[in-house]
Amino acid sequence: MGFPPSSFYFFISLLMGIFISISSSSWFGAWTGLELNMMSFIPLITIQMNSYLSESALKYFLIQALGSTFFIMSSCMFLSFTQVSSSLLLVSLLLKLGSAPFHFWFPQVMSGLTWLQVMILMTLQKIAPMFLISYISSTFSNLNKIIYLSTILSAIMGALGGLNMMNLRKMMAFSSINHMSWMLISVVISDSLWVIYFIFYSIISSSIVILFNMFQTFTLSDFMKSSQISMPIHSLLMSLNFLSLGGLPPFTGFIPKWMLTQLLINNNLLVPLIFLLSSALITLYFYIRISIFLFFFTKPSSATNMKLNMPLYFLPGSLLFFNFLMLFLPLIFIFI
Repeated sequence: MGFPPSSFYFFISLLMGIFISISSSSWFGAWTGLELNMMSFIPLITIQMNSYLSESALKYFLIQALGSTFFIMSSCMFLSFTQVSSSLLLVSLLLKLGSAPFHFWFPQVMSGLTWLQVMILMTLQKIAPMFLISYISSTFSNLNKIIYLSTILSAIMGALGGLNMMNLRKMMAFSSINHMSWMLISVVISDSLWVIYFIFYSIISSSIVILFNMFQTFTLSDFMKSSQISMPIHSLLMSLNFLSLGGLPPFTGFIPKWMLTQLLINNNLLVPLIFLLSSALITLYFYIRISIFLFFFTKPSSATNMKLNMPLYFLPGSLLFFNFLMLFLPLIFIFI
């Protein structure tokens, strides 16, 4: 299910809220942008009279309103209680972001959304809080310990929460929480590295979500019931996209994790690195589980019964090609 044409204005105001937050010179302006972003995303959720969409919109509104309350309260206390207010400001942004230990709302909201709404929540809705966290980290270096704690907890919760998960939207939610741990730790090290990781993550996860949306699959059992997913090329593409999202070399998803691992070693952040690599192995396990599922349950004989749908092949083509750029990296060393 796509968005109606009337939702275009809400999408534009959602982007405006992001730009206002990241370009504001005051915390009040950043709060205004966050509020505009939240109030623009809620109409995009409730595009249909559906109990699941209404429940997700209500949960999202309550959590974001709570985060905004902490945000504006900490901003008012900033001149009198700088240390306490800066810590509360960081906590409010972690709550809005859905990072552990404030991750409880993220899978619940994701489970009631459509795939296109899931893609917005996993990508665009993380931009403004992440930029504000990077501003706080560069200004108040003593808050890095809170970021380290949230990084470790996000890595653990994101990895363990996705195990034995049959709901694909909840699995992508816990995967997003796990990838959030990599982005949070990169905020402390470099202002530009988390942007690079976020771009790689957004493109790879969006390509998976686009395929899920085209096939309208929401659980693992839907793969067996769908006639479209039985196409061998679709099963192969989705399997390799999951492996790329898990950071398995030589796929593109391995590039930002490789860069961040090297920087963590150079900065002697070995304890967070151990948790990050361990959680990456666990998440790769349930990615491989889905890939094996697709390989074994593909029915090549049904490919002849499927009608040719040109947008089905060309719409996500550019996103899918991005996941395989790393495969051509060894060719650079051959020609040098």
